[in-house]
Amino acid sequence: MSSLTPAQIADLHQRAIAVAHHAYAPYSNFRVGAALLLDNGAILTGCNVENASYRLTTCAEQSAIAAAVSQHGPTIRIRAIVIANLNDTASQPCGACRQTIHEFSTPDTQVFFPAEDGTLTSSTIADLLPAAFLLSK
Repeated sequence: MSSLTPAQIADLHQRAIAVAHHAYAPYSNFRVGAALLLDNGAILTGCNVENASYRLTTCAEQSAIAAAVSQHGPTIRIRAIVIANLNDTASQPCGACRQTIHEFSTPDTQVFFPAEDGTLTSSTIADLLPAAFLLSK
């Protein structure tokens, strides 16, 4: 997969920020948005949806992936995903989200997330989850 242009990254980042405003986060106040670019060029977004039973909370990354599968089918491939939060804090995808991203990615899928210095940093999903759980299909 080819690299994204700075304009594509900025567009995905703005979409992630915009959708984070829709997050349902009454318990943590940690509003997160995710925008993903599929290999077919489609862009989908999602936000976190908390629940009083914390384990039932849906992360923004998983929300965006569910939307992608719902709209484009189960064979989607994520080219890139950008994560943003409204709390101006560093925030990599959690372990469960890394595994979910991996399920619909290639090893070189780019993952962008807020760094400690406030900038957007990136990694590949293979670097973020080097020992991903795999089942034979």
